[in-house]
Amino acid sequence: MSATVANLRATDPRELLPAGCLVVLIAVQIAYPLTGGSARDAVTVAVVLASAGTALVHATATRGLRYAAGFGVLVSGIGLAAEAIGTATGFPFGAYDYAVGRLGPAVFEVPLVVPLAWTGGIYPIWVVAGVLCRAPAARIAATAAGAVGWDLFLDPQMVADGQWRWVDTDSGLPGLAAIPWTNYLGWFLVAGLIAAALTGWERTAAPTRRLGIPVLMFLWTWLGSALAHAVFLGLPYSAAYGAVGLGLLGVPLLVRTVRTGTRHDRAAGRGAAGPVAWRR
Repeated sequence: MSATVANLRATDPRELLPAGCLVVLIAVQIAYPLTGGSARDAVTVAVVLASAGTALVHATATRGLRYAAGFGVLVSGIGLAAEAIGTATGFPFGAYDYAVGRLGPAVFEVPLVVPLAWTGGIYPIWVVAGVLCRAPAARIAATAAGAVGWDLFLDPQMVADGQWRWVDTDSGLPGLAAIPWTNYLGWFLVAGLIAAALTGWERTAAPTRRLGIPVLMFLWTWLGSALAHAVFLGLPYSAAYGAVGLGLLGVPLLVRTVRTGTRHDRAAGRGAAGPVAWRR
């Protein structure tokens, strides 16, 4: 599938509502390190809802309600199944359990906001992987790798906040020993399964060039999380690991952005007309 990303300087009425959702997401994420106790639990839930909302509103605005609904069902459904199996058996992430009552109602001992977190987190990674990769197999692999990069921020932050607990607390990465290495393997496998399912779902709706919001969402998650972990949350190791992990997609994305801007300036200098886009 051939896809493009429109120049982020361009405006489109269809992106106004998703842009508003992104502003709300950024605001509640900024509030996270400023809170504690039950207030922080409420902010955590708000972050998940704003993240999933931004993703699904953008998908609806640019590709239709049917596509957005299917995206949410696929990602949240597979995420919930993986979490339910994981808490019951320890596969594929390793043995862990969630704190009781802190993130709202649960099913199969998994808080209901957790599958929504999969949707909100995977969407911008899936979009960016599509910008960077031509072949479906490459996009699947890039999405799985990006999901692991995102979890290098997510898991240390939530473990430090006591939202879930691992049974094995001494076989993780240097500086993150409390999170076993099996967790990241599990994330790669589950995210790869999700991406494989989405590869088929992509054919149900026409592609869109209006991907500025999820690209900005990705960049905020990558760079904003690195800053927050390093400066405000006291988690320097996850700041470094997450920056490198999501940087596997983020650095090529920034390079493409710079090249696209250069091409745009050259085209403008020649008096060329029409939108400029990054092509994968």
